[in-house]
Amino acid sequence: MKFCHITPIDHLDLVKGSQSHLTLAHIVSGMEGSEEQIEKYCEFYKKEKSHAELNGLPYINIMDNSAFELYKNKLPMFNPSELLDLAKKVHATHIVLPDHPAHPSMVTIDDAKMYAPVFKQAGFKTFFVPQSDLGDLEDLITAFAWAASSPLIDYIGISILAVPNAYNCETGNSLQRFVSRWKFMNELYDRNLLQLAAQNGKKIHFLGMVDGPMEIPLVRDFHIDTWDSSAGVWAGLNGIAFDHSPTGLINGKFEKHVDFTSSFDDTTIAESNMRVIDNLVERYNFTERL
Repeated sequence: MKFCHITPIDHLDLVKGSQSHLTLAHIVSGMEGSEEQIEKYCEFYKKEKSHAELNGLPYINIMDNSAFELYKNKLPMFNPSELLDLAKKVHATHIVLPDHPAHPSMVTIDDAKMYAPVFKQAGFKTFFVPQSDLGDLEDLITAFAWAASSPLIDYIGISILAVPNAYNCETGNSLQRFVSRWKFMNELYDRNLLQLAAQNGKKIHFLGMVDGPMEIPLVRDFHIDTWDSSAGVWAGLNGIAFDHSPTGLINGKFEKHVDFTSSFDDTTIAESNMRVIDNLVERYNFTERL
């Protein structure tokens, strides 16, 4: 597994030299940040890709469609032509296809069928995020099964929002939310859907982190290719260190909105939190799994 740490724009130096990144469409579009910051953001990822290519290193930059941020703020999703333009600005390798939280799976599947060929023709790999109606686990499984079988899809993202939504535990019960993706992966395994995805060459990504870094060892039985989160950096910049509680965050997820335009003088705790995650990922990578 490779981990994609997400940082505010002025702290991109914390992830310099990483070979795995996740960039955010709403930042590239100018919804957050000054013109100078957005230019800095795009230029940083251009240099990251160039550095990897010059040194013959594997490189991935997934441009997220920012559905999580837009959904939380009740804003409209980006259309596919906008996503293409934004992905080019950060020299992305993959684009997250339009997905529709809290809507029937076919809404997201139909958009994928329409736009995945367009993204592929433009030279990008495709990334599909299963979604479903609230409380409809079977519908979410249907979406995953479609992606696992479809030649249109390269990557499947297991969402910090979609899975708790399907179990009806996105709000109000942090324990249920914390274990929801572990339960979902078990469900997929029991139905041979993880095996099907692997047989068809699909990669698996975990979008975001639920309530603490100990979610990483919680899912150690399952193969995950990449994972992203701003949790370690953002909590650390706000003075919150990962701890020795069962989840790694005694008070649960730091819910304050991530301000990607912010700047902090001291990154010590953020860097410590990043090391905690990196060490957990290293242990995960030495685990024999299903």
